[in-house]
Amino acid sequence: MPHFGLMDERKLGPVEGSLQRARLHLRGGKRRLREGKISAGIVTLYDAIEGAMQAYAADAERKTHLTIKTGENLNDEKTLFVVLVRSGVLDGRFDFEGFDRLTERALHEDIRVYDYRRLLMEIESLMTQLGVMPFDEALLPPEDPKTF
Repeated sequence: MPHFGLMDERKLGPVEGSLQRARLHLRGGKRRLREGKISAGIVTLYDAIEGAMQAYAADAERKTHLTIKTGENLNDEKTLFVVLVRSGVLDGRFDFEGFDRLTERALHEDIRVYDYRRLLMEIESLMTQLGVMPFDEALLPPEDPKTF
């Protein structure tokens, strides 16, 4: 994954570590898509979204404003997405279930042709709503060319 060797997520803590992972994976996922590594790019972007949602929910102040029902597991990304929509953090326009299915497909097959432009716009909107974007990519550690 794009963050290996570039950060110590545990050392940064649950908020900053997940946020940094989200940003690194967003950058790496976009690069992989541009390089034609469609399946790898999709999976990397899924992890970026997961990290962004985890960072949001790990923030103690933000968490107090979430509408969490009894028994909901915020460590489950599908549940967390629903909670964030219900709480008004996300507008609900992103088709997370559809993206989850696409990611499952990407995990099991090499997708060679896929017009990802709309998906990237939707993911960038989601990342903006979660407070991950905008950010200065120059402040991120440089990418390791050895990462897939």
